[in-house]
Order: sequence, then structure tokens, then C-alpha cells
Amino acid sequence: MIRIEVERIGPGFGFNARDTHGHTIPIDTSPDTGGKNYGVRPMQLVLMSLGGCSGIDIISILNKQRVVVQSFLMKIEGEREPDKIPSLWKTIHVIFELEGEIEHALAKRACELSIDKYCSVAETLRRAGAQITWKVMVNGKEV
Repeated sequence: MIRIEVERIGPGFGFNARDTHGHTIPIDTSPDTGGKNYGVRPMQLVLMSLGGCSGIDIISILNKQRVVVQSFLMKIEGEREPDKIPSLWKTIHVIFELEGEIEHALAKRACELSIDKYCSVAETLRRAGAQITWKVMVNGKEV
């Protein structure tokens, strides 16, 4: 069982989320909805979770294939349902940018396996109706 604590900080909408290991993430809402810009917006945190989950998968897959990744960056954009409460993620686009001596097919396959099979966050988002698209760049070239 996982245990997370979310503690309110101050009189506004700021919170600190803490896991069982003591890692914390500041969370807040935007100033236009009463927040103080203290931390990450909750729905942005979901996209960050997608990046973390998928990134771990991809590096793990490539490590098992003895592929050395010199640098790895993910750019994630999303659009939420307009005029709905709750407003879920409707579309998400991920760009995987890898640098190093990496075979294009291996990079693309690792990303595909993560997004389509292994990443629990991606699957959670899909089950909620999000359409996830992605592309892979290796050394600045799309594969």
C-alpha cells in the first residue's frame, strides 16, 4: 500500500504532498483562481507523472539492450476538455528527444513499448479518455 500525505501550507490553496520516503512536491492553483503560485498545478503534475513513468521505462529498456543514452528529454503538451468540470486531459503529445549512439529502431521501439504497454500513467490517462500521440527524435532527427 502506498501512503501519501498532502498538507495545507498557509491560508491559501498551497499544499505540500509528501511520500513515504519524505520526498515533497509543492502544489497550488493559479493566481487567477485564488492561488499564490506556490507550486505545480495538480493537472500539470499528472503530465509530469507521465513523463517520469515513461522516462523510467525507456531508460530501463535501453539499458537492458546496452544502449548508452547521453541525454534524454521529454516535451509534453496537453489540452484539456473545454468548459467541463472536471476538465480531463483530452489530447497529449509527447516528444522524446534522445542523444547518443542509438539505433533509431531501438529508440522508437522503447518509446512505443513504454507508451503503449508499460507506462501505468499513460494507461490511466487513456482509460480516462485522453488521446496520446508521440514522436521520437534521435540526435535531432525524427525517427
